[in-house]
Amino acid sequence: MTKQDTGTILEIQRMSTEDGPGIRTTIFFKGCTLKCLWCHNPESISPKPQIQWVGSRCIGCKSCIAVCPNGALSLDPGGMDIDRSACNACGACVIECPTTAMEMLGQAWTVEALADEAAKDKVYFEQSGGGITVSGGEPTMQAPFAAAFLKECRQRGIATAIDTCGQCGQKELDLLLEQADHILFDIKIMDSKLHKAFCGHGNEKILASCIRAAGYAQKTGKKMWVRTPIIPGATDSQENITAIGGFIAKNLGNAVERWDLCAFNNLCRDKYLRLGLVWEYEKVELLEKALMEKLAATAKKSGVNRQIVRWSGATRLEGE
Repeated sequence: MTKQDTGTILEIQRMSTEDGPGIRTTIFFKGCTLKCLWCHNPESISPKPQIQWVGSRCIGCKSCIAVCPNGALSLDPGGMDIDRSACNACGACVIECPTTAMEMLGQAWTVEALADEAAKDKVYFEQSGGGITVSGGEPTMQAPFAAAFLKECRQRGIATAIDTCGQCGQKELDLLLEQADHILFDIKIMDSKLHKAFCGHGNEKILASCIRAAGYAQKTGKKMWVRTPIIPGATDSQENITAIGGFIAKNLGNAVERWDLCAFNNLCRDKYLRLGLVWEYEKVELLEKALMEKLAATAKKSGVNRQIVRWSGATRLEGE
């Protein structure tokens, strides 16, 4: 099989309402070109399959330990210890575990099988104006497969959307743009040095990709959503929001129909624990509603059409 035939998929999430118009099924691809310090899907960063242990399901039978060919597992009072240097994600422990406490993150799918799975929700798409969204991770890391999947969905009458960070090559981006009915694009930080400090790369390629995507959208009549995660101490300054708004107004024209400010959440803490990782934002609290409203007001004054700005997400209760 070729790279176009199979892809590594992390998760299929149904009934999504924030990943494009209508009710959508979001396909999360494994592998990302960025390493954002606040990443809410750390299991999506590595392109390779990974094993995780879900402690609430474990009955301590140690059957997984017995079948591990590399001796990568050990159970102590603190939980399952996975030696990541020895584990090759062969999946023997996942197959043997009677309670699904051992999970495989990342499964190989063919284009046809994935399209068949997505088509199960077609009735919801048709009634709501929704469709499928390829997300991640970063779907351009598996561009040939992602494009083939999007094309297959469109041939089946399913609307498509891509959600990209833009840290990719022009060829990979174009493959997906050609098969997308809607474009979701993340713009996090306008200062390139800060972007590199928080996300692992500067933003030059990202901004160039965004302009390219907007040009494609304007040429074809398709629309874009820009999404900015509001992260304490990283993206939550008025200066950053003003700069992003200025970039949108100057470079993206009328391609953008929606600019979402997405409030930080801390629901991913357990994901880091299950992967044996330390999360720098573990003790960071939710943002206050007043701050989100202030940043939304700042966005509306940044030069964009005020009507495209909105914010979403849980906020800290008053008095907390």
